[in-house]
Amino acid sequence: MSDTITPYDSVTESTIKAQVDAFYARVRRDPVLGPIFADAIADDAWPAHLEKMYAFWSSVMLTSGRYKGDPVSTHRKVTAIEPPMFGHWLDLFEATATDLFVPDIAGQFACKARRIAESLKLAIFFRADRPWPEDLRQRGKVASTCD
Repeated sequence: MSDTITPYDSVTESTIKAQVDAFYARVRRDPVLGPIFADAIADDAWPAHLEKMYAFWSSVMLTSGRYKGDPVSTHRKVTAIEPPMFGHWLDLFEATATDLFVPDIAGQFACKARRIAESLKLAIFFRADRPWPEDLRQRGKVASTCD
C-alpha cells in the first residue's frame, strides 16, 4: 500500500480548505512566521481566522465573493511584519500548493498569492522616497513569472 497522495487536479471549496489548513499548520510551526501569527491571533481565534481564509481564497480562486474584509488594515495592525517576511510567507504557501495540487493548479495558486503579497507589501511599506525591494510577482519557484 502506497502512502503517496494523489494531487488535487481541481480547485473546489474542499481543496481550498485543504490548502489553507495545511499552509497555516506550517505557518504556526515556522520559526519566523509562527511567533508573528501567535501574537496576532489568539489560540481560540484560529477557527474564525481559518473560516475567513477559506472565504478569502474561495473569492480569489473561485470568484465566489464570499470574503468580506479589509486585509490591508488588518495587516497594518501587525507591527512586527517586515518586507522580507512576504517572500518567506510565499515560500511556505507555494510549497504547500506544490504538495497538494497538480503543477498547473499549484502555479495558479502561486501567481494569485504573489499578486496578493506584493499588493499587501506595497500598501504597508511603500514610500516614494525609498527603493523598492524584490517584486514578488517575478519569483521563479512554483510558477514562471506571473504577469
